[in-house]
Amino acid sequence: MYLKASTERKIIRWLHILLSIPILGFIYGPVSTMPAAANAVRFVFLPVVVLSGFWMWKRHWFRKRRR
Repeated sequence: MYLKASTERKIIRWLHILLSIPILGFIYGPVSTMPAAANAVRFVFLPVVVLSGFWMWKRHWFRKRRR
């Protein structure tokens, strides 16, 4: 099952935006003082946000290389 390009962009964009919120809480809020939340931000949210941003930026390059 393939998604349309516009639908994929919307999903990735919203994933990127929503998972950036805990990162902001880590930087500007009290999340960094809670060990479980801090580890979730460091090891789950941040890598997903970085990968989704990279995918939005270089998606065309990956698609071209795959062919």
